[in-house]
Amino acid sequence: MAVLLQIRNAYKSFGDQVLLEDAEATITDDRKVGFIGRNGAGKSTLLKILLGEEGLDSGDVIRHPNMSVGYLRQHDPFAEGESALDFLMRDSEQPEWRCGQVAGEFELKGEKLNGPVKALSGGWQTRVKLAALLLHDPKLLLLDEPTNFLDLRTQILLENFLRSYRGACLIVSHDRAFLAATCEQTLSLDRGKLTMYPGKIDKFLEYQKEQREHDLRVNAATLAKQKQLEKFVNKNRAKASTASQARSKQKQLDRLSLIDIESAERTAYIQAPVVDPRNGAAFRCEEMVIGYPGVDVASDITLEIEHGQRVGIVGDNGQGKTTLLRTLVGSLEPKGGSLRWSQHCRIGTYAQHVYTSIPENETVIEYLEGQAMAGTTDQQVLAVAGALLFRDSHVKKKVKVLSGGERARLCLAGLLLSDFNILVLDEPGNHLDVETVEALALALEAFKGTVIFTSHDRHFMKRVANAVIEVRAGSAKNYLGDYDAYVYSINQEITDGRRETDTKGGGSGGDSKQKSGKGQKTFNRSRKAQKEIRNIEKLVAKLDQEKKDLNEQLLTCTDASKALVLHDEFSKVSEKLEEAETKWLELTENTDDA
Repeated sequence: MAVLLQIRNAYKSFGDQVLLEDAEATITDDRKVGFIGRNGAGKSTLLKILLGEEGLDSGDVIRHPNMSVGYLRQHDPFAEGESALDFLMRDSEQPEWRCGQVAGEFELKGEKLNGPVKALSGGWQTRVKLAALLLHDPKLLLLDEPTNFLDLRTQILLENFLRSYRGACLIVSHDRAFLAATCEQTLSLDRGKLTMYPGKIDKFLEYQKEQREHDLRVNAATLAKQKQLEKFVNKNRAKASTASQARSKQKQLDRLSLIDIESAERTAYIQAPVVDPRNGAAFRCEEMVIGYPGVDVASDITLEIEHGQRVGIVGDNGQGKTTLLRTLVGSLEPKGGSLRWSQHCRIGTYAQHVYTSIPENETVIEYLEGQAMAGTTDQQVLAVAGALLFRDSHVKKKVKVLSGGERARLCLAGLLLSDFNILVLDEPGNHLDVETVEALALALEAFKGTVIFTSHDRHFMKRVANAVIEVRAGSAKNYLGDYDAYVYSINQEITDGRRETDTKGGGSGGDSKQKSGKGQKTFNRSRKAQKEIRNIEKLVAKLDQEKKDLNEQLLTCTDASKALVLHDEFSKVSEKLEEAETKWLELTENTDDA
């Protein structure tokens, strides 16, 4: 176990805001760490410091001399006209079989691998960038909100890869399910202090809650003790016979202090709109067609949603989840069929096309007061604003100076102050931290109205949804099962797909058209050479897996004699793998020249 990174006595501030103060943390080469903290706490700033893009005001970041860092790029790194395979080979300088192998982990095959990469959707392009990042085999991966806008299938593929990844990871995310599935440790940034907890996020949040409750109990006992000592001192300090006792008690009193539990006071509390529960169908549609002029996204949609249901809309990216939501709320007209809401449905919408149209000349507090139902007190408005991170002077900000994330939170705060009995929410947790997402989930669970929503956050989806609609293959249907059953089915599809690929020989192989890093040159191989290359590719994949397995056993082995045996096996497999890779390169070079 080697230390990759050490943060010591780190201090960093922007103006009056202190982001890091005497911060300490150590990251080793055998751990995957989930990094959490409130919005604005400084998580992204710390990542920039670790990448060398920003410096500390004081303190040190000590890096292992052989450490290499991989960071998920947000910009478009693709050249015009190149395929995903072209890009992977050019970017990583890895052989074709290796690029195909890693691409296959993210289901990048066929046209997705060999067609123009710029023609892929944003989600598929993210898969390509993740594959490229992992092909560099960095010692430390830094991932900043990697699950944002990734559908469930891509999240699971990323999880599967990270679990088998040999290096260390530091992952910033508000997605509890993703962190729980990938990270063994939790790093928290709170009021400038870094805390490394040797366990998963759920255990850490449980520990954090218990610690706060303990601190509150200690403070209550301390306050009682202070009152008792103050009473004794005030009563006895003037008497000659008890003055010395009073002085002694005063010293005890001076030593007593309260534990700082500011973070507990800042924990978000969100109350959902108070509405009367209703029975029966809230919404019905029959043979509905949704889409845009000239494009049908999904058709033959027949659905019914009951009052009081909390319906999660699920499906892969690009299938039409957001199009369905926009049609339900009237932003898009159905292209066919029928759609009907029952009487007295008051629909509140949270979506990008809504929160970008908030009146720009209003202040935060003016907008919220305008959205609040009659009878809402100023204190209730300020409480909801504070829960969504608008506190103190921030409530006087004009909407026009707010960021996209701030406008999104403002729109959500307005909904929570209203009297809507139907809430339609498109990714409500994207701009919220872990604690606020949890508070929102609790509020929606207690809501007596109807909720229809999409989310890529599995913990949130599982907590809130009690019914599921799946958008898939050009239609939308009620899913006959809960969200856990849906997640299981996607996992099963991924497993079955890999099993089928393994049966067929897998990889990008010699059966697909392959390209060099620069152009369209097609490999012209003889049958004998093709067969030999395919056999070596299978051997390389087998040896590479054996090497991974042996490395994992070495990392967990505590028996010295067994470790020596494992190390010898690891060395032998590594030599065989190197020989096979060299042979593969020789064969492909010879067939290229033929």
